[in-house]
Formats: sequence, structure tokens, C-alpha cells
Amino acid sequence: MNHPGSGLEKYRHPGSGIEKYEPLEQEQQAPGLRDFLTVLFKHKIKIVTIFLTTVVTVTIVTFLLPPTYEAKSSLMVKFGREYVNRPGVGDTRSIMALNQEEVLNSEIQILTSHELIGKVLTTLKVETVYPDLVESPPQNMTPLEAAILTAGKKLTVEGVKKSNVIEVAFQNKNPQVAARFVNLLVDYYKEKHLQVFSDPQSSFFDSQLAQFEQKLKLSENKMEAFKQKNRVFSLEEQRSLLLTQRSGLDTSLKNTQNQVHELEKKLSSLRSQKEDRAKDKSLYTVTERDKIITDARTRLLDLQLKEQNLLKQYTESNRLVRNIRDEIQLVQEFLKEQELEISGKVRTGTPVFQEMEKELFKTQAELSSQIAKASAQKEQLARVENETRSFDLLENNYQNLKRDMESNGKNYRIYLERQEEARISEEMNRQKMANISVINSAVAPAEKIKPKKILNILFGILIGIISSIGFALFSENTSKNFSTPESAERRLGLPVLTTLMHKE
Repeated sequence: MNHPGSGLEKYRHPGSGIEKYEPLEQEQQAPGLRDFLTVLFKHKIKIVTIFLTTVVTVTIVTFLLPPTYEAKSSLMVKFGREYVNRPGVGDTRSIMALNQEEVLNSEIQILTSHELIGKVLTTLKVETVYPDLVESPPQNMTPLEAAILTAGKKLTVEGVKKSNVIEVAFQNKNPQVAARFVNLLVDYYKEKHLQVFSDPQSSFFDSQLAQFEQKLKLSENKMEAFKQKNRVFSLEEQRSLLLTQRSGLDTSLKNTQNQVHELEKKLSSLRSQKEDRAKDKSLYTVTERDKIITDARTRLLDLQLKEQNLLKQYTESNRLVRNIRDEIQLVQEFLKEQELEISGKVRTGTPVFQEMEKELFKTQAELSSQIAKASAQKEQLARVENETRSFDLLENNYQNLKRDMESNGKNYRIYLERQEEARISEEMNRQKMANISVINSAVAPAEKIKPKKILNILFGILIGIISSIGFALFSENTSKNFSTPESAERRLGLPVLTTLMHKE
């Protein structure tokens, strides 16, 4: 049997007849707002004490902390000659070596280098920037080394997104020192930038330029000596003239040979016609020489008749007979001489034959002239061909000298251009003309960035609330007392029948 509202259940033990009451199982309930407020009210003194202690401590520390000032400067990095890569001496193309992000990262690394920070600290003096490090230097480290590490932590260098701007900020207790530190860092950074990207090559180019200038003069002298020795002044024009001359001589020789061939045919034809006409006796006329021979023969016949008549009357030893015989012999010798002389000569024929004979003589003379002309043209053509063949050899030597001269001239011009570029670059470096522009120089800040009193106090209030409430909850969980009937039921597993107020 259950007793309503008592939280007890009637239980009879078998065989004994004894009735007992066992507590009912209570439903576990999660702590509610009431429990939370009860805990806060119970530990209100602790909560207030911890809260006030925290807030007061943070406030006191905030007001006691020395002020910190931050000086800022902005730089613009322009893509200039430092980032242009010239791959080779013969290659005139310029290539951008880095992209925008790589450029900015490279510049940030230069700005934050320990060498640059150490140079600034040396200029400003460590005791000016960090006097406490000089008064109590750290162990195993010089004041300068410790100052470099501290300054590196207080230095902020960041690139502005989607721009070529770098912001430099430095924090220090002295606003003037912070501004001077940033401005000196920027100045030394520009020098370091030029030092890092400078590539002094003017002395190298000077030596190379002198060598190629000497080579160029030597090749030019060789070319001039070659021209003077071989009388070569304009290779293309001379070759053109030789080819034109050879072509003209070849054409003239072929024409002359054709004329010789035609004259030979004509001469052969004239000779044949002359022989045919010479056989025709009707075409000849008796000349004065023929009449003399005829008279001489008549005279010889008369003398022979007289000799016969005298031999009939006288003996052979007679003076008259001998005279007649001497006269006959004289006439015979005269006839023999005249016949021998006239046998080697052609009779004068008709006017047509005479014209043919004149044409034959003319053709023979013209043929001899053309043969001589052809022989001279052959000699000239052979000479021109020899000159052409020797000219080919000269041309090979000329082209070799020309290529050597052009190569030396090209190298000389390239090194001259690169020497001028190197000289200009070094002059710009000496004048500290870098592609770095200062947008805003650092000035001594009027307002400190640390400590932020209001923010610190609000933060102290928040910490006080959290720590005090946390301490109250922790104390409640570790305490052996019960703040509410529900907590007692949960902890003991027994129902609470009644509650009484307890006042100490």
C-alpha cells in the first residue's frame, strides 16, 4: 500500500508478516534557473569579492602600464629595372623575373632583416630605444642582439592586398623614437634594396668592349687589305659585271662562229663556181701577153724554116746557120719563160668572172677576219671564265672576312649597349634612385595605442564576471552542503519530507 504524497511504498516481507516502507525512486531532474540563482545567492559574497578584485586589479594594472606609441609609414614598390632579367648578352629581350606577390614578399624580407634592424638600432643607440636592456642586459646575449630581437617583435611590415603598397609600423614607449626608427629603417631599406639588386658589371663590360673593339678593328683592316690586294670593292657589282661580260662574250663568240661557218660555205660555193667557169673557154678573152706568145711562136717557126733552108746550102758550122740556131734558142727560152709565168696566173675572163673573183677574195679576207675575231673572243671568254672561277674563291674568302667583321661588330654594339646600361644603372644606384616611393613618412604619434583603458576595464569586468561565477559553481560542486531540497534528493536518492530555515 502506498501513502500518497509521502514518497514511500509499503512492502511486506514474505513469511515474516513485517511491513516496511521503502522510498520511491525519484525522477532525476536537471538543475534549473532556480538552482542557479540559489547558488549565486548562496555565494554572493564570494562572487562580489572576486569580481571587484578582478576589476580593480585590471584597472590598476591598466593605469600603471607605460604608454606605447606606434609610428607608421607607407611605401610603394614600383616594378622597375631591378626586377628585369636580361638572360644573355646576345639576347636583347627583357623578362620580368617575379610577379607582384613575390616582389612584395622579397621587399618585406629585406625590411625585416636583422641586419637592417641592427643598423637602425646602432644609429639610434640601443639605450635610446630600449634603455632597460642596457641597464639589465639578458644573459648570453649582448644588448644589441636583445634589442634586435625585441625590435623585430615590435616591427610590423605588411603588404596591402591588391596593391604594391607596403605598410611599416613600429611600437615604442617614446613616440619620437618610434617615428625616427621607422624613417631610418625606410632610408636604410632603400640603400639595402639597391645593394641587393645592384649588379656592378661596368668594369666587366669595359674589358669585353675593349677586346671586341680590337677584334673589330683587326677584322676591318683584314677586309680592307683583302680589297686592296684583290681589287675587290663591290662584290655584287663586280660579279654582275663579270657575268654580264661573260654572257656578252659568249653571245658574240657564237655569232662569230656562225658567221665563220656561213663564210666557209660561201667561199666553198664561190670556188666551185669559179672552177666551173674556168673550164668554159668561151668565157675567156685573149690578153696582150697571149699575143706576145703567139708572135714569139710565129717568129720561132720562121727561124726554123730559115734554118732548114740554110742547112740545104751550108754546113752546120757555117756562121749563118749558127746565128739562126742561136736566135731559135733565144726565142725558145723566151717562150718557155712566158709559158711558165702565165701558167701560174688566171686569165682575165668576162666581167662576171672578175666580180666572182673579187667576191672570192673579199670572202676569204672576211673569213680570215672572223676566224681571228673568234680566236680573240675565245681567249677573252677563257680569261673571263678564269676570273669568274678565281672570283668564286675570292668571294668565299670575302664572305668569311665579312661574317667575321659583322660578328665582331654585332658583339661590339651589344657590349656597348650593355655597358651604357650598366653605367646608367650604377649611376642611378650612386644617386640612390630606387623604384621605391615613400607615400607617408612616419611622424611622432600623438595618441598611444597601448594601454586601451576602456577596453581593458571592460575586459576586466568580463573576466571578473566569468571568474566569480565560475568560482561559485566550483565551490558548490565541491561543497558537502545542500543548497536546495532537489539537490539533496539528487545527491542522497531520498525524498525530502519537509524543509526548515536555518539561521546562524
